[in-house]
Amino acid sequence: MNDWPEGWSDNDRGNRYGSGSASAQPESARVMRQVRRGPAAPPQGPGVPPQPSYVNGQGYGDYTDARGSGYDSGYNTGQVYGGDSGGAGGPAGPGGTATHGPRPAPNWRRRIKWTAISLVTVMVVTTVATYFWADSKLQREVDLSKVIDRPEAGEGTNYLIVGSDSREGMSAEEKKELHTGSAEGKRTDSMMILHTGSNGDTLISLPRDSDVEIPTFVGSDSGKTYKGTGRHVKLNAAYAEDGPELLVRTVEFNTGLHIDHYVEIGFAGFANIVDSVGGVEIDIPQDIKDTKSGADFKKGKQTLNGEEALAFVRTRYALAGSDLDRTKNQQKFLAALANQVATPGTVLNPFKLYPTMSAGLDTLIVDKDMGLYDLGSMFFAMKGVNSGDGKSMNMPISGSTGGNLVWDKAKVKTLVSQLKNDEKVTVSGN
Repeated sequence: MNDWPEGWSDNDRGNRYGSGSASAQPESARVMRQVRRGPAAPPQGPGVPPQPSYVNGQGYGDYTDARGSGYDSGYNTGQVYGGDSGGAGGPAGPGGTATHGPRPAPNWRRRIKWTAISLVTVMVVTTVATYFWADSKLQREVDLSKVIDRPEAGEGTNYLIVGSDSREGMSAEEKKELHTGSAEGKRTDSMMILHTGSNGDTLISLPRDSDVEIPTFVGSDSGKTYKGTGRHVKLNAAYAEDGPELLVRTVEFNTGLHIDHYVEIGFAGFANIVDSVGGVEIDIPQDIKDTKSGADFKKGKQTLNGEEALAFVRTRYALAGSDLDRTKNQQKFLAALANQVATPGTVLNPFKLYPTMSAGLDTLIVDKDMGLYDLGSMFFAMKGVNSGDGKSMNMPISGSTGGNLVWDKAKVKTLVSQLKNDEKVTVSGN
C-alpha cells in the first residue's frame, strides 16, 4: 500500500528522509504543511529559488536563499513591522530594555582647538574695543602746528609733561579736601622734559621759577604775531600768558630742543589716578609739614592716597631748597606712579585697569598728534627711570637773578646736544 501523497512514489524519494530507506544518506524533508518549532532548511542547489516555509499555518516565516543566508520577516517572534525594540539601530536587551554600544571617546584636540579660537577671538575683540574707547577719551586740544620757528628734530622722542593747577570740574568740597584753593584759570605747577631713546631715558625737571626769554610767537587763539622784546619772565608765566603753545615755543627757544609731544594733567586727575591704583608707595626723605599744600608726613616709606600724593608733590615752603627740592620730589613720585600703573597687577586686572585709564584719560590734555602708543611709551619710560634704567635730574642751574633761577648755559648746551644725538647723558643737574 502506498502511504505517500498522490503523485509520489518510493522511487521519487531518492536520498531523502523517510521510513524504510536503506540508503546511508538521510532522506530530504517532505515538502508539506506541517507544524515546526524552528526554521527548516529548504531545498538547496543551483537554480533552486528561495522557498517559503509555513509557521503554525499562519504565514511566511524564514526565507533562505541559495547560499543559505536567511532573512527573518519577524513573524517567528511576533515582530511583524520590522526592527527590534531596542531603539534606533540597537538590539534589545533582556526584558526589552535597550542597550547601546560604548560611546566614542571625546575629541579633546578638537575641543581645545575651538576653545583656544574662542578665547583669542574674545581677547582680540576686547582689545580693539578698549583701544577705541581709550582713544576716544583723549583730549587732543594742543595744536603744535601753531608753534613757529621750531628747532630741528633729533633722535629719540621728547615729551613736555606739565602738571597744572587746574581746578576744572572740582566741587567746593573737593577743593577744600585737596587744599587747592579756588583760583580761576590754570597755571603750571610742574614741568618736565622726558627724553626716550636707545641710550636710556632721561627725565629733566624745569623749575617753574626758571628765568627764560619770551620769544616772538603767534597767539594760539588770535593768530596774531607777537614780536619778542627780550623780555625775561619765570617759565610758568609763558603758560599763563598764552597756554601750552607758547610754553612749548618758550622751552624750544631757550633750550634748542625739539618737543615732539605735550601732556598735561590737572589736580583732580592726578589724585584720581593715584586712588584708582590703590595708592602709591614712596620713601619720603624727611619730615614734611606744609599748611598750604596740606602735607603732614613723617620720614620713611609709606603709601600715599590721592589727597596725600597731591599734597606731597605741591609742597615747596617746607623744603630747604624750595622749588628745586620740590621738583625732585615730583620726579620721584611720578616715576613711582608710572611704575605702579605699568605693573601686571594693574594692566592685567580689568577692575584696576579701566578705572585707572578712565581717571587719567578723562583729565589728560595732549597734542593733536598724540596716540595711545605714544602715551604708553611715555609711562614705560618713566617706569624705567624709576627702576634705574634711566636718569632723572634738574635743569643745571648756575645762580639766580631777581628771584628767578638762571640756567647754566654751558651745561644746558651739552645736555641738549646729547639728547638730540640720543647719546648717554653725562651732564648732572642741581
